Amino acid sequence: MSTESTAVSRRDFLRTAAGAGALAGATGTATAQDGTTHTVAMTDGLVFDPETIAIEPGDTVVWENVGSIGHSVTAYEDDIPAEAEFFASGGFDTEGAARNSYPDGEVGGGETYQHTFEVEGTYGYFCIPHEGAGMIGTVNVGTAGATPTDSGGLVPEVPENARTLALGALVAGLSVLGLAYFFMRYGGEYGLGEE
Repeated sequence: MSTESTAVSRRDFLRTAAGAGALAGATGTATAQDGTTHTVAMTDGLVFDPETIAIEPGDTVVWENVGSIGHSVTAYEDDIPAEAEFFASGGFDTEGAARNSYPDGEVGGGETYQHTFEVEGTYGYFCIPHEGAGMIGTVNVGTAGATPTDSGGLVPEVPENARTLALGALVAGLSVLGLAYFFMRYGGEYGLGEE
């Protein structure tokens, strides 16, 4: 293979890679403009998991009942932004209507309820039958990727796949260090054949 044909093939490769990167970037931008979907699990432990979630305007939250006990998702009317649309599983227009109609609006095991948040602000919500047990959640719209802390500051939320990747990199790095120590310490000379 000549040097010239190798250079051309490298240029072609770089052009293709740049084009693919630009296409991926454009696709990512389009997806971000359409909004992202976030999932909150409703469990038999009577909790929303995560209890607090931070999203951007236009994002959708899907509450998924991952257990067998029925739950509801009901906004606190006094704990959502004034311009925001009220939300409740069952499609109720007010907190009182949702409370008075339960079990209508119940999200059974394996079922979901979703709502798209358009207005920035903090939204408090609860599960009607388990409110007294502390099944209460919060959606912060306009601060995606950050979760409020007790000190009032913001701490970045690290995605689960990034944590897994970091753990894998740590294990791989420690393995390499262990092997390097072994080979430096023993150097492959084991004294075989010496008398």
